[in-house]
Formats: sequence, C-alpha cells, structure tokens
Amino acid sequence: MMRIDILTLFPEMVDGALRASIIGRGREAGLIDIRCHCIRDYSPDKRRRTDDYPYGGGQGMVMQCEPLARCLEAVKAGAPVHTVLMSPQGRVFDQARARDYLAMERVILICGHYEGVDQRFIDECVDEELSIGDFVLTGGELPAMMVADAVCRMVPGVLAEEASFADESHYAGTLEYPQYTRPEVWRGRPVPEVLLSGHHENIAGWRRQRSLLLTRARRPDLFARLTLDKRDRKLLAEAETPPAEK
Repeated sequence: MMRIDILTLFPEMVDGALRASIIGRGREAGLIDIRCHCIRDYSPDKRRRTDDYPYGGGQGMVMQCEPLARCLEAVKAGAPVHTVLMSPQGRVFDQARARDYLAMERVILICGHYEGVDQRFIDECVDEELSIGDFVLTGGELPAMMVADAVCRMVPGVLAEEASFADESHYAGTLEYPQYTRPEVWRGRPVPEVLLSGHHENIAGWRRQRSLLLTRARRPDLFARLTLDKRDRKLLAEAETPPAEK
C-alpha cells in the first residue's frame, strides 16, 4: 500500500482536502494511506511555538529545527523513509518524479512555512527539496497536496482503469488530446467527425496525432525529449499535408 505522511502546521487543511473526491475514496477503500501530522504537537515550547526570528536579521520568521526533527523522528519510527521538503529551491516536480515516489511505496512530505526552514534541519534530515514551479506560496501545504494527489491516483484501483491516467497529459511525455462530449454540435461547433465514426484505429490515430501536435505547439521542451517512431512521424506529416494533396 502507498503511504504518504505529511508534516504540517495545518493538518486540518491538508487532511480535509485529501478526504474528498477520488483520493478520498481511495483512502476509504484502504488502497492508500495518507497521514497528516501536526508539527506544533512536537514543539518543546509550552505555547507550541515552531518558529523564531532569523539570525542576522531580516523579514519574517524561520521554522525551528527541534519541532520539525521531533515530528519527523516520531513519524519515521526508525524506518528509512525518503523525506521531501516542499521548497521553491527544489527540483521541479513532474510526472516522472511522481512515478518514482509511487515505486518507493512510502514518502514523507514536509510543508515549510514563514520565511523558510532552518538550514541545519534540511542538511541533517531532508533527502530532497521539491518545488511545484517558479512562484511563491504562503506554505507547503498546497504543493504537498498536489504531490500526494499525483502519486496516489496512480495506485492500482484508485482510478477505474490504468487507461484513465495513462493517456493523460504528461504521463507519457505528451499533452493529452482534445476531449468532446454531447451534444454533437454546440453553437455551430461540431465534434470532429472521426470521433463519431466508431472506427477505433482511426480514433486512436487521430488522438495520437492531436497529442503530438499540441505538445509540439505548446510545450516544445517536452516535444524535444520525445522519441518519435515511424507511425508518429507519419501522423505529423499527414497533419502538415494540404487537404488537396492527401
């Protein structure tokens, strides 16, 4: 079973969100184990303080080592668990890293807050720093929830079928093809004819072609990393051939 422990100052915020929707049903079914731990509960300060002013001066407060270390040690209970600090200084999270965490079967996510975390705790206790992008949030709770969601939805049984996530954007290194539903025509815009044909091979080809075209147009960095086979190159060539020449 996949287990994710989240260390946070606001466990009710994280736990509430991860009890909803598909991830919540996966937890109820016993397919995934997500546990939230309040860092304040491990503070040696009688007021449950977890932060203090930074040495050298500056704005804001810094999370202290001891509450974090005590919480982490209690959660690990002596087991060697990969420990991740959500941080804007970390590597950027992606689908490949989500698969890595899934293979580990247990991961600890630590939510930073305020102006950051005492570097000594990071050096002593953290295996990896992880970012979700080049922007600033008030804390690591939302990033931790995103990571947990991305990993847990790949656990067998959480989604109805593996195909539910295997064709999605980024899973196979491409963006997902466009999706359509009823009605067949909406405000003069019809559903692409091939999707109404019932011809599964043609539909699969169209979807792969659209996926490649979207990736090339919107995420050339992803497209550059793809290894295109003969069929992919043919699909792209067909899209670039004027209708009269087809």
